[in-house]
Amino acid sequence: MRAGQLDALVEAVAADGGVEFDGLNANRRDDGYGFRTPHTERTGLSEAEFREVAESNPWFVSNWFYWTREVGLGDRETGEADSGRRDGASARRAFLRWAERADDHGVPERYEALADGVSREWGQLCVTATVADHGERRYHLRHVADAEADLSSLDVYTDPLEARGIATYDERGRYRPLKTAPTLRDGWAFADLDGRALVEAVDVVYPATVPNWYREREGRLDVSHWNETAERQTGIYDVVDELDEEAVEWIAESCCVDSQCLKRRMWDADEETELDADRGDGVFPCREPCSLVVAAARKWTTLEREESRTYEFELTPSEKEQVEEIIDAVADGRTDEIREADVYEGANRYRARFLRAKRFDDEGNLSGTPTDE
Repeated sequence: MRAGQLDALVEAVAADGGVEFDGLNANRRDDGYGFRTPHTERTGLSEAEFREVAESNPWFVSNWFYWTREVGLGDRETGEADSGRRDGASARRAFLRWAERADDHGVPERYEALADGVSREWGQLCVTATVADHGERRYHLRHVADAEADLSSLDVYTDPLEARGIATYDERGRYRPLKTAPTLRDGWAFADLDGRALVEAVDVVYPATVPNWYREREGRLDVSHWNETAERQTGIYDVVDELDEEAVEWIAESCCVDSQCLKRRMWDADEETELDADRGDGVFPCREPCSLVVAAARKWTTLEREESRTYEFELTPSEKEQVEEIIDAVADGRTDEIREADVYEGANRYRARFLRAKRFDDEGNLSGTPTDE
């Protein structure tokens, strides 16, 4: 604890008559100063005695100073006219307290844990909070796959904006149109960040997830359901409102699950009609159908206009099961995991080529059956 932190506490008590924060209660009454924590209670103190007691409880003082002076009180640190900045500051503060589990543990237990580092997962991000000598927090950010990796084995960054390059492409160099897809590449770290820089880096990797998570905690998440989202589409996307409720179920089942997106779906067909599709287990919420879902829905809308037909194909039982396994493997993104030697897998590349050679005609028709007569 720095002397300036104790001076700030004395000034705050003198100005406001007292402070109360995270188990610390410091006040000034007619009979003198009072100082109370879950482990200490003293009243009727002179200022010198108050300072002496506070110095013997440095964690509580430095903790109060960090959250109220360095991070700020959030809602109080900006004027009423600037609600956007105020909300952003509150979200940042709430996220930083979440990172060190401030709501789960008292100050002494927290400081002991922070000395070794407290880690939490935010999608595919591992956020680690630590504490310095005078109560300042420092933060480290890396991929969950690198949680135990030595820092020397990773590419280390300090500028939060450098996260753009990390979040833009997957490990194979392919563009990631959905930033919350579970395809974030590993092998990097942001070390020794302050709280503001940490939240900025997280926002670059997963845009708007911190403020939406905070609004949900506060009961203020504004959810835009499918029907509302579809009805406001224009241009080439104007057709998506043609999809019926069953098709919307299929959309949610296809796109809005943990294997495809790390958000937790909060939108439904409309406010009264809840979808049965799994919502996912992500820590941060999805407040509306994303642009990728709307773009896919446009294609599905045109496909759903087609009338069903009856086709006759000749397949062995094993070939029928193989077609099913191929569809499952493609849908679950497992084709890259199936090696050439895994010939017992239906989606094995050689088995698929054998099936094509056997059952496709020269025009590429399955069992020689054309799509259109």
